Amino acid sequence: MNKVELDPDSSPVAKFGAQVRSAREAKGWTQEELALAIGYSPTHISAVETGRRPPTARLARELDKAFGLENFFVRKSRDLKSSTILEGFPEYVAYESKAVELRLFDLGIIPGLLQTPAYARAIAAGAVRRGSITEDQAEERVAYLARRQANLRRENPPQIHAILDESCLRRPVGGSATMAAQLDALVAFARMPNTVLQVAPYAIGEERTFDLPVNILTLPDRSLMAYAESAIQGQLERDSGAVPPMLTAYYQLQALAHSQAVSVGLIGQLGEELP
Repeated sequence: MNKVELDPDSSPVAKFGAQVRSAREAKGWTQEELALAIGYSPTHISAVETGRRPPTARLARELDKAFGLENFFVRKSRDLKSSTILEGFPEYVAYESKAVELRLFDLGIIPGLLQTPAYARAIAAGAVRRGSITEDQAEERVAYLARRQANLRRENPPQIHAILDESCLRRPVGGSATMAAQLDALVAFARMPNTVLQVAPYAIGEERTFDLPVNILTLPDRSLMAYAESAIQGQLERDSGAVPPMLTAYYQLQALAHSQAVSVGLIGQLGEELP
């Protein structure tokens, strides 16, 4: 069996998984032997080690028992709970980095994958001022976003179709200079050979098909996966019966949105109107 390479810096959950693998290999155990020792399936252990599944408190306790550690994994799992990254999101990112097509919809703010560093820092700084996160967590959030963006600049990048609600463009973030650079970055994104950018105007009103940010992935085997999130939780949907209706809703939104040419023209106009 081929050994999956791990990137502990890709997310807190991935780091936890790398620590599990390291402890297991130090014992000379296979995933099957560890699974037997703690009462989980080898598939579950594999998903935890590769960062595709976040650990539960029970799993952390069983790992400490199996490895003879004094609450090491329990403390690490608690640290994950204090992370600013929503539950379900690290698992989504693991698939995002392998996807051949991404369809994005966002409202209110520019999608993370399209944010400039200055825009991302401004969003994180606002959360710090509100007391929602600490400065360390803000740094974690910005660094995590940069790693996601780097994954999409790989040798064979995915096709990316992004639809932005008009509110993303009109909400001022970080001041005029930050917004000007962000709008310029969107225009540059639209000019890439593997991207399409559209704006969903306010005028479509109640016909807008989504009220929450939605990401839909096409994986190399052409299977579909969707991710949506609220303010407190992310939901990864892999059910073959549940995702196609979301894809249909995305196509309906595409039909209502401005063309890329009109969208780029609107972005340029808003950039010229900045004070």
